[in-house]
Amino acid sequence: LLPAAAEDPVSQAWVGAFLQGLALLGWTLGHKVRLDTRWAMTAADIRKHAAELVAFAPDVILAHGAVTVVPLLQATRTVPIVFPVAGDPVAAGLVDSLARPGGNATGFMIFEYSLSGKWLELLKQIAPGVTRAAVFRDPTQGGATSQFAAIQAVAPSLRMEVSPVNMRDAGEIEQTIAAFAGSPNAGLIMTSGPSARLHRDLIITLAARHKLPAIYTERSFVAAGGLISYGADYIDQYRQ
Repeated sequence: LLPAAAEDPVSQAWVGAFLQGLALLGWTLGHKVRLDTRWAMTAADIRKHAAELVAFAPDVILAHGAVTVVPLLQATRTVPIVFPVAGDPVAAGLVDSLARPGGNATGFMIFEYSLSGKWLELLKQIAPGVTRAAVFRDPTQGGATSQFAAIQAVAPSLRMEVSPVNMRDAGEIEQTIAAFAGSPNAGLIMTSGPSARLHRDLIITLAARHKLPAIYTERSFVAAGGLISYGADYIDQYRQ
């Protein structure tokens, strides 16, 4: 269950890595394993597909992030669920703890929170004149506050001012970036979450238009034209 469009090349690459990992273990489609894939762009579609997949009584479900795992856990507490990517599985309620996940879900956490502080450090390194950073975060994600807290903790040592900005829709993102760019020495930090992926192309375009240096959490943003990224290798995590 993937929170993306079926034609999205980034998500297709993740699935390709997953299939490659299966093949290396001798699991080939149509021979030893059957794969049913559902793509969904809205919360309603995710809930619908989650119910459908659980009704199939599969051996295991692969799901990307809390946005898909939470609806699946609402539908089943017995079918095993593996998430290649999750921001904070404990805060999102996917697992009981990192040491002992418990329940029927497990997978990869994409970062330890101190990594978030590195985003601000790297932004300052590549654009030393930047003194203010807007930190865009997804208010639907449990780890959004913790990501910002880690960034905020390192800001004084870098003589930086950081401001949290919630990403809700395209109009709000466009208005906020335009307003922030109106003052000098500004930069952007894009934290993880489905809203960032959904508005990826818009955010990259606006950063370029307003000449704002920006750092992202995932390589696909740079492949699409963004400046730099620092974070987990999703391809590797899907393969594992």
